[in-house]
Amino acid sequence: MEELMQIIIESAKENMDSALKHLEREMLNIRAGKANPIMLSGVKVEYYGTPTVISQVANINTPDSKTLVIQPWDKSILGDVENAIMTANIGFNPMNNGESIIINIPALTEERRKELVKIAKSETENAKVSIRSARKEANTEIKKSETSEDIQKNFEIDIQTLTDEFISRADEIFSLKEREILTI
Repeated sequence: MEELMQIIIESAKENMDSALKHLEREMLNIRAGKANPIMLSGVKVEYYGTPTVISQVANINTPDSKTLVIQPWDKSILGDVENAIMTANIGFNPMNNGESIIINIPALTEERRKELVKIAKSETENAKVSIRSARKEANTEIKKSETSEDIQKNFEIDIQTLTDEFISRADEIFSLKEREILTI
């Protein structure tokens, strides 16, 4: 019976860990004012009839903290890459120099920084909901088991401790991102 409880706890831990990993990926997509190739991760360009992520058809470099340079391997799609960036509506104004596309990352206004913090907070809350959902599933499975109430309570306490730990880690991820966004 204790084996079953350990399996339930492991499953909850995996689900909670998955929620944190998703949160970390989402935080990478929130721009904090520094140029980062990940900023273009959602942009797809039509390449031989297939929507393809820019990083699969071009090199993306950051010569400095305010500039992205995209150099397609096939120069014939330069215009398509430029159009894809503009239609992605991510707030960038690409410049095509015939060899590459240069994007100057505009400085974030205070208003935009506050907006980004709200987005980060929202993503953190979504992760916390997923973590709590994993706790609820685990507690439901524990209640279904045919063990004494004392043993069930002990495992519920273990699940709650795990939940608190993961919620705390989600808050730490948010705090780091908030500091990064608000740092000028």
